Order: sequence, then C-alpha cells, then structure tokens
Amino acid sequence: MNSSLLLGVAIAIAIGCASILLPYFSDRNQGLNEGCSLLPHRHFWLYSKRVLTPGGIVPAAVEINGGHIVSIVHQNKVPKQTKGAHVIDYGNAVIMPGLVDVHVHLNEPGRVEWEGFVTGTKAAAAGGFTTLIDMPLNSVPTTTSKEAFDMKVDAAKGRLFVDVGFWGGLVPENAFNNTAIDELLQAGALGLKSFMCPSGINDFGQTNASHIKEALRILAKYQRPLLVHAEIPQPSEDEKTKIDISERRMYSTYLRTRPPSWEEEAIKILIAVSKDTHFDGSKDGAHIHIVHLSDSSVSLDLIKEAKESGARLSVETCPHYLVFSAEEISDGDTRFKCAPPIRDVLNRERLWKALKDGHIDMLSSDHSPSSPELKLLEAGDFLRAWGGISSLQFGLPVTWSYGQQHGLQLDQLSELWSKRPAKLAGQHKKGTIVTGNDADIVVWDPENDIQIGENYTIFHKHPITPYTGKHLFGSVIATFVRGNMVYENGSHASTACGVPILAV
Repeated sequence: MNSSLLLGVAIAIAIGCASILLPYFSDRNQGLNEGCSLLPHRHFWLYSKRVLTPGGIVPAAVEINGGHIVSIVHQNKVPKQTKGAHVIDYGNAVIMPGLVDVHVHLNEPGRVEWEGFVTGTKAAAAGGFTTLIDMPLNSVPTTTSKEAFDMKVDAAKGRLFVDVGFWGGLVPENAFNNTAIDELLQAGALGLKSFMCPSGINDFGQTNASHIKEALRILAKYQRPLLVHAEIPQPSEDEKTKIDISERRMYSTYLRTRPPSWEEEAIKILIAVSKDTHFDGSKDGAHIHIVHLSDSSVSLDLIKEAKESGARLSVETCPHYLVFSAEEISDGDTRFKCAPPIRDVLNRERLWKALKDGHIDMLSSDHSPSSPELKLLEAGDFLRAWGGISSLQFGLPVTWSYGQQHGLQLDQLSELWSKRPAKLAGQHKKGTIVTGNDADIVVWDPENDIQIGENYTIFHKHPITPYTGKHLFGSVIATFVRGNMVYENGSHASTACGVPILAV
C-alpha cells in the first residue's frame, strides 16, 4: 500500500473516531450579518465592575471579536486602549455567562400553537438564556428517528434567536434497533430522553429497564447522556377515573395520585442499570441524567448514595419546585400542574439544601407550555389539565430572588444555570467567560426589581404562568449570542441568527 493511500486511510479513521468522541459543535456563522445584532460591531469590549469569571467576580473588560471572547482584562476603570474597538460601559451591572437550559419543550414542528422556535427563543433571550436544548416531544412528529430529527432541524433554521440543540427520543419502538439509535445520534442528537411513565403523547411511549440498558450501550460509545423522566406508576395508586369532579379541582387530589414512591421506584431501577455501563471498552461508561427531581426525601437519598459509590449519575431540579409549595396552590389553579408534582414546603426546603450542598447538579426550566384550552383553567380539573409550567423567561430572576433567601451566590447561580448544563450538553465552548469561548453573555442588574404582570412583556406564546404577580429581583439588560446582541431592554435583533447545535 503506497504512502498516499495510507495517509487517506488514516484520515478517514480519524474522522470516524472524531464523530464519536469529540465535543459537540455546530455549523456556526461567526460573521456579522445584517440584522443579527442590535450592536453594529464585530469587535468590541464589554466593561463592568462585576464580571463573573472562573476566578471570581472582578472589575474587568471582556474583549469580543468575531463571536468569540478573545481577552479578559482585569481593571478598575473603563479601558482606554481598546485597539480601536467599541466599548460598552455597563457600570455596576453583572456580566456573566449566558444561561443554558437543557430542558425545554419548544414544540415545533407540529404544535406551534403551544409554543414555537421564534417565541420560545425570544423569551429565552429576554431571560438571559443563550443556549437551549429542545426535548424530543411535544413536536409532531416526536424526534425518535433520523427523519424526524432532520425535519426538526430544518424547521429551526432561520427561526432561532439563541442557539438550540436537540435531544433525541428513546421509545420502545427504537430501543432495540441499534441502527435507528446510531442514525439518530449521527444526525446530531446531543443525547437521548426517555419516560419511565406515560408521557401524555401517544407516539412517545414509556421505557423500561431493558430499553434503557440497551440504549446505554450505544450512548456509552458516543459519550452522550440519557435523560430520564424518573417516575413509575405504582399498583393501586392510579384511580383517577373513580375520583369525583369536586375532588378533581383540589390540588391535594392530584398530589395524591403522583406520590414520591413513583420517583423512588424509577430511581432505584436507574441506579441498578447504571452499575455496569462500561460497554465495549468504554472508558467512562454511560451517563444517566435524572430530569426535574421533585422528591427531596428517599429519592434524593438514593441519588446521593449512588453518586458516592461512583455511579455516573447527575440530576436537575426546576425553579417551580424551589419557589412554590403544595400548601399555597388554590383549588382549580391548574397553572401549577406539572409532573412530577410540586410537593409540600418541607420538601421544598430540603431541595434548597441539596442544591446548596451540591447534591443537585443543575437547574432547568422544564418549560412545557400548551394551548390555553388544554390547561382547563375554567374547569380547574387537575387530573385532566395539561401538565406543564410555562417559565422560560423567568428562570434568572426567580432563582436569584428566592436563592438569596437561601444564601445563593452569583458564582453558584452561574454554575447551576450555565457551566454544568453546558457540560451535560457537551457544549465546552459555552457556560464560562474564558478566552476562546463563544461570546455568550448576559448583562443584568440583580438589584433591579420587576413584577410579572400586565406591565411586564412576556415573550412566550401564551402568558399563562404561575409566576404572574410575583415580585422579583433581577432584570436582563442585554443578551449576546456568539457576539451578537440579540436582546436589549425589551427589544430583539431584527433577524433570528441563532444556530442549530448538532453533535458531530
């Protein structure tokens, strides 16, 4: 075999290995396109007395050029020597990494009357989020095949105001089809998501231990995570059809139909299947990520023990579990319905402690809107109403406002909402303000108060949310995605220049 042919074979092998093992990237246009940014500069500096860097909060100037962070200069005054670049002085506002939400339901294609790429990503930008990872449901079709995945990516193009990646779906129909799972991951899915209980969507069935074990074998090869809705219905506890209509309006009724034992049983099974996932010589094994943990009692204890024993396991919770409690939810107020359910105040306080102690790895919104009629606001039937909370735009001020009451610091906030979610999604150029990273940045005022209500513009498709009326601290001044100022003080860039993030 001649040297040219040998070289060609070596390059082909290297490319094949890279498609499995390298970090995830996407096609990214780093140029300054007309309309992409409210700031007409490719090269500029952002200055503040409070810049959140890996070394702490410092007065600094962040230099941005071509969509990347190219330097960070620690200094107490606005820079004078700027290589001729534009300077924005944000005074005492906080400059920190853009938030990354790994759990959103944008519902496009197929259910844009619920949300959609345009409204969802506009809300994200207004909330300081620069990256979203979209769930494989509730779009039509659900993203459980390469064909459906490609359809979703095509639907997203030209409609994103922030960058958006995609989880693929694990269902019984594809769980034992290695070719189908390979194709889905090779198409660019950042990982897979499954339900261990009915999902509420007919073509997204629940998985069991066998399905999950088989998927982990393939995911270990690609080093991408499996995200799991960890609830398993228990015998004799699902008696919804026998409950009187007057009881259906009571939140306590809904809470009783989804007890903590659902979460406990699912987590026990996940821990069991996670014990031996070093398939085919995989160095690190497969990664299981438990989404939206609600139970802070036995379920959380099981997770702690598994982590201590070396399981490759991570877990998220959501702001609504940290803000609300069952005791305060009025009869018929189905805005609060979600799954797993919001539990009692003691459960909420234990979640906060686990978050502060590092036992819960990150936060996500689980933004899951629907059309207003599906929430059954007039009937107030908790058992029939759509389960999902609309909250994407409020994650930053909600977490900060309630987090301060529990001693949450800015660096911890950023770990939970930026660095760790970016790592889960394989986005190693996002989540921190360091030289070489994407210039994904939020500028915000933690001291400024806002009221979610008539005078506060909500960019979600529908302004139906349990946060209405909340008095919060933390207003977003500007959001930058790869150097483009996509949002500033209530206004968005005229062109949607976010990109689909694909694993390659």
